Amino acid sequence: MNVCDKKVFEKIYAEYIQKISDFLFYKYGEGHDHFDIAQEAFVKLWQNCSKVTPEKAKGYLYTVANNTMLNELKHQKVVLKHQKEAVKDYDQEDPQFILEEQQFLKKYEQALAGLSENQRVVFLLNRVEGRSHQEIAELLDLSIRAVRKRLYMAVDNLRKHIDGI
Repeated sequence: MNVCDKKVFEKIYAEYIQKISDFLFYKYGEGHDHFDIAQEAFVKLWQNCSKVTPEKAKGYLYTVANNTMLNELKHQKVVLKHQKEAVKDYDQEDPQFILEEQQFLKKYEQALAGLSENQRVVFLLNRVEGRSHQEIAELLDLSIRAVRKRLYMAVDNLRKHIDGI
């Protein structure tokens, strides 16, 4: 059996679409289009169907849906930040400070994008969402030690890429 087989894919879709949408709702609350993000996970599964076995499809879908939601939240956070900055009156702020802040944010975003997916997910769950190592381990089906290792590596890589901090 192969996920690229239409009947296998339809069976996986029927079994997990509502479960993934519910998972996203319970994890992230209202205010997000959980069903659309769940569907995006299935689109990515279809695009990578030759690489994912039916046995691994469930984990793949949950991981992709969770990562897609995290990326959406990160995007919303950036949009809100820029909206707040647009409202600020920069005439009273030091232009040098503004320039340095913009350079730092650019370096930070580049460094974050340079992390492996595993490191980035653990880092964002811990530092942005404030989740504990235990919560992350349960969510991603990892050991606490693996979560700590990924977080350490993420922070270490960020420090290396963002000099002057």
